[in-house]
Amino acid sequence: MRLKKKHTGGIVISTASAKKMLGNILLALAAFIWGTSFVAQSESVGLVEPFTFNGVRMLIGSACILPVALISSRTPKNAADGPVGHRKPNKTVVIGGLVCGAVIFVAANLQQFGIENGTTAGKSGFITALYVVMVPIVSIFLKRKPKKTVWIGIVLAVTGLYLLCVKTGEGSAICIGDVITLLCAMAFTGHILVIDHFSPMVNGVWLSCIQFFVGGLLSSGCMFIFEQPSLRGILSAALPILYSGVMSSGVAYTLQIAGQKYTDPTVASLIMCMESVFAVLSGWIILGDAMGAREIIGCMLMFAAILLAQIPDEKIKIKKSKKQLL
Repeated sequence: MRLKKKHTGGIVISTASAKKMLGNILLALAAFIWGTSFVAQSESVGLVEPFTFNGVRMLIGSACILPVALISSRTPKNAADGPVGHRKPNKTVVIGGLVCGAVIFVAANLQQFGIENGTTAGKSGFITALYVVMVPIVSIFLKRKPKKTVWIGIVLAVTGLYLLCVKTGEGSAICIGDVITLLCAMAFTGHILVIDHFSPMVNGVWLSCIQFFVGGLLSSGCMFIFEQPSLRGILSAALPILYSGVMSSGVAYTLQIAGQKYTDPTVASLIMCMESVFAVLSGWIILGDAMGAREIIGCMLMFAAILLAQIPDEKIKIKKSKKQLL
């Protein structure tokens, strides 16, 4: 099989490399949206309970994606994108949506419960992003060994995340909220790997639409069983719910599914944990939050981790072989 190549100003770019670059950009955009929407999600705490917040915002997200999914079903299929029929909803996308929806239901609600049970916003961001360590470990058991540069990037990313998220004076005491949030990180690890499995086989827009419909239904069911939802409470949190529903759920998670189609899950987890960087930067630019040396170093380590993970093994091997010849 021959790879098609694009010529851009004397630089030869393979089709596979172009798709990988596109996937990375889409994942970075998703991380940017999640980072900027963190304020909206944190503001909902105290206004509505976790199942209510997630149930309403996921159903809003699904409703926003549905028109795009219907349009994508009518778009002529490009033979280079895969088997004919993937644009229309089929048995595979329904199964994928059910599985992804169940996992995102668990992950999103565990995150909300973690914050409500004593975990600070900073520690929640750090612990949740530990999926960046969990994904490559699980990938080893799935016979997908990450590159050496990726492991170095993971160490840099975790260090950077700690500097960004865990503030001086928060202490190392573990509360029940921290344990719940760690379970949340495990659930997000499963979500990344499940999407990695289904995204190459199905229409990503339909997968996103179905997953949020399922996650919204499950959260809404729990809302009526375990909580006492009120229209007044939902309206009081209307702006955070709408922003999280449209942008975080509807747009960002769809970008994640589209991006992971062309990106290794371990590299994807590294790019997506840039959410913490964008959260700090948006707080500094928009809200005027203080950004000291600790935060700047954390951002630099995160960016270095992402760049390091992009270095192909072939380049390292070529450099080693040149040194041996000399």
